[in-house]
Amino acid sequence: MRMKYVLSEVLVGLWRNVTMTIAMIITMAVSLFMLGGSGLLYQKVGDMKDLYYENVQVSIFLKTDAPQDQRDALDAKLKADPLVKDVEFVDKDQAYKRFQQMYADAPDLVNAVKADQLPESFRITLNDPQRYKQIYDQYKTAEGIDTIVDQSKLLDKVFGVLTGIQNGALALAIVMAAAALLLVANTIQVAAYSKRREVAVMKLVGASNWFIQAPFVLEAVVAGLIGSILGLVALIGVKTLAAGSSMAALEGLITPISWSEIFLTFPLMAAVGGLVSAITAWVTLRFYLRV
Repeated sequence: MRMKYVLSEVLVGLWRNVTMTIAMIITMAVSLFMLGGSGLLYQKVGDMKDLYYENVQVSIFLKTDAPQDQRDALDAKLKADPLVKDVEFVDKDQAYKRFQQMYADAPDLVNAVKADQLPESFRITLNDPQRYKQIYDQYKTAEGIDTIVDQSKLLDKVFGVLTGIQNGALALAIVMAAAALLLVANTIQVAAYSKRREVAVMKLVGASNWFIQAPFVLEAVVAGLIGSILGLVALIGVKTLAAGSSMAALEGLITPISWSEIFLTFPLMAAVGGLVSAITAWVTLRFYLRV
């Protein structure tokens, strides 16, 4: 009987303040969508960093007139260096083939460049890509070296932009979450005020605070769960739209987000939405019931 009463009061309460309930659900859905999206973005950027930094190389370009003995000495030094994981020597012919592949869409440029105009180089993979500066300082003055290029410097710029997007999404999620909490507190307060006489009677007959609070707390939890479902639907919609748009072409550059990862975010979104709503409602009612 008590459970039936609580559930019926939940439905009545949600319908009684239907406009505020809808506003609370929508705000919660947007904040949870942003939270889930920023969480996925953090995860994907982390995966991308691991993937790219594992394959990042340092290119040591030689002078065009570097003699064979300088190349051999540098090759031996690199292979004996504990910072270096792997060494690959690229001669002029190999460099020209790579050049042809990179600029296949610009045949005039390819025809204007000859193989002997391209420098030879060593492509090295480091055990720790973050220690590029040590490699640079160690080899920048070595004989026969023209320039040293680190691919991770270019990646740092890309990841800097992505990190900015991460932080922006997270900040927006926090703002929306704060708005959702205020709406939950306001909705519960209005609902409790509209039933102040019933609450007073229930307190007079000895009803426990938990029994009085349960319908209001469950209202907030239901709104939070519905908001998390709508947030999941929004994530699915974004994934579907992205798959059919020009963003699909970025999957070779950006680690794609799988369907399983999206659905695995739902338990977190539902837990956050339900738990935060319940705590907010409980705290609000604690102040109300003390009056």
